[in-house]
Amino acid sequence: MLPRPKAGHVRTLLSRMTTTAQSIPEPARQRVLVIDDDRKLCRLIRDYLDPLGYAVSAAHTGPEGVTAATTETWRAVILDVMLPGCDGFEVLKQIRAQSKVPVLMLTARGEETDRIAGLETGADDYLPKTFSTRELLARLRAVTRRSAITAADDRSVVVAGDVSVDPGTRTAMHAGQPLMLTPVEFDLLLSLVRAAGRVKTRDDLMAEIREREYEVFDRSIDVHIAALRKKLGDTAQSPRYIRTVRAAGYMFLSPTEASV
Repeated sequence: MLPRPKAGHVRTLLSRMTTTAQSIPEPARQRVLVIDDDRKLCRLIRDYLDPLGYAVSAAHTGPEGVTAATTETWRAVILDVMLPGCDGFEVLKQIRAQSKVPVLMLTARGEETDRIAGLETGADDYLPKTFSTRELLARLRAVTRRSAITAADDRSVVVAGDVSVDPGTRTAMHAGQPLMLTPVEFDLLLSLVRAAGRVKTRDDLMAEIREREYEVFDRSIDVHIAALRKKLGDTAQSPRYIRTVRAAGYMFLSPTEASV
């Protein structure tokens, strides 16, 4: 039986949170799947992450976790080692056969054998079951940030509707015509098109742009997005390509959404 974080300790941390989170619309939330048979722990994780902009769902057996992880889109998966049905390593193996979603594994007291097995099977990071909520959040943000950076290194041409972006040649086309973009605008467009239909938070975009060593600051993302919209013939008021999601970030509209 794996040790569980003390409920009182988690509640104390929750009560000490001093930042009041803004209400974030459900579609803008980062979806996280927790696969753990401890329902109380799943609720505690959900209650902690919910005000921070995450939408947390739970699966309580290995087979349920595999199905949920591979049939829906998630920002990250938090996966326990000990599960009914099949253990976390088998769940991870089946997830990795179909998905590159970031996986944070929960291990018993940080036991070395569990850590090594998880990392060799494809886990992005691990967390001992005695974790604090702050450490959970820090590691969750780290694995999702690394995932975004890795995705940015993919050289495949990305297409969404009449917009195509080629990271190999660093060129972009709109309705068959080349787009003249600055380096920052190109990387923002690439990131948004790759995530078409899903929200990219300002933090995600900032992390990706900083990796390119551009001189950017917090609100400059909005300025670059405005310039990008202008070059696409788009507007914030009636978006056909880039929609602003209040209190969250931006979303490149999929062709279906753009036609609505």
